[in-house]
Amino acid sequence: MRARTALLLVAAVSLTATAAAVALKADAWELTVSRNAIRLSPRPRPGCPDCRGEGGWWSEGLYPGGELCWCWDRPTRTLRLLPVRDPWPDEPPF
Repeated sequence: MRARTALLLVAAVSLTATAAAVALKADAWELTVSRNAIRLSPRPRPGCPDCRGEGGWWSEGLYPGGELCWCWDRPTRTLRLLPVRDPWPDEPPF
């Protein structure tokens, strides 16, 4: 059972790494890795005809403000990592 779980975990990590590499090559995602999660956040698309890769524009007039382009309108992908178990839970910390 543990061998099967380990094999599935290795397959999931390698598949996630491959997907992240493909997404980053498209240059429209930002990869953030922390201890608890791997996150792919959208970035403006460089070839966007509306914002020209800037991600938005400033509107002028009676109510000025920033407008985000449609190329930002994608969900953030997050893969939460399971916490690592302490191999010696009864050992004192010092």
